[in-house]
Amino acid sequence: MNDGGTAPGGGTRTYGPLGTVLVIVPTFNEAGNIRKTVGRVRAAVPEAHVLIADDNSPDGTGKIADELGAEDGRVHVLHRKGKEGLGAAYLAGFRWGFEHGYGVLVEMDADGSHQPEELPRLLTALRNADAVLGSRWVPGGRVVNWPKSRQFLSRGGSTYSRLLLDVPIRDVTGGFRAFRKETLQGLGLDGVASQGYCFQVDLAWRAVKAGYRVVEVPITFVEREVGDSKMSRDIVVEALWRVTAWGVGARGRRLLERGRRSPNR
Repeated sequence: MNDGGTAPGGGTRTYGPLGTVLVIVPTFNEAGNIRKTVGRVRAAVPEAHVLIADDNSPDGTGKIADELGAEDGRVHVLHRKGKEGLGAAYLAGFRWGFEHGYGVLVEMDADGSHQPEELPRLLTALRNADAVLGSRWVPGGRVVNWPKSRQFLSRGGSTYSRLLLDVPIRDVTGGFRAFRKETLQGLGLDGVASQGYCFQVDLAWRAVKAGYRVVEVPITFVEREVGDSKMSRDIVVEALWRVTAWGVGARGRRLLERGRRSPNR
């Protein structure tokens, strides 16, 4: 957890009202999950809006999303041209949220792994933070129906990223998150090109580097029961090489800066 209470550039941060909440739910072939997931979000936080960002799912998820939007004025749909990855879907969702005046933007999976009933706790924590991350690996957090190999991969990825990037976050790869609008706008999103796990690492690292207050809240992550996981070897490989490159680059820049400040030079 980053408990700093200062705003970027220094000074004490005073947190204002949260504003209207937009829960962004990226989808690709989630026809068996999306109706239930959206219903649970609307029941858990009735005042929140939902944006389904669908990557032209061939299984009809987009059509179901349109039906949900027609039934409920707080459900919106962003139809995208094709499967471009999680990071691109969230960035498109963030831009849509900025354009429509939302004060809080939430990342949440469509497959039921993130529990909408836990969203109120994330939003409560955001009242005194810039970003709140749902964490599986802090006290009180847990995973359900995950094999040991998957737990090892997730824990290992978070630990590797945390140590290499010097980020004080236990679950740096998690995808259940709430951001104030101003926080996201201060992260330089135009420079984000990463996907999957790596996208989540990238945002968390940028937030910490910018001096924002990032808080972790324990969550229960439940393995999906319907549909196929989007996890792939390519996503893991991308995360590994990008995090390694970022970490080596950051350490190199710090060493160079120390050399410039050395009195022996």
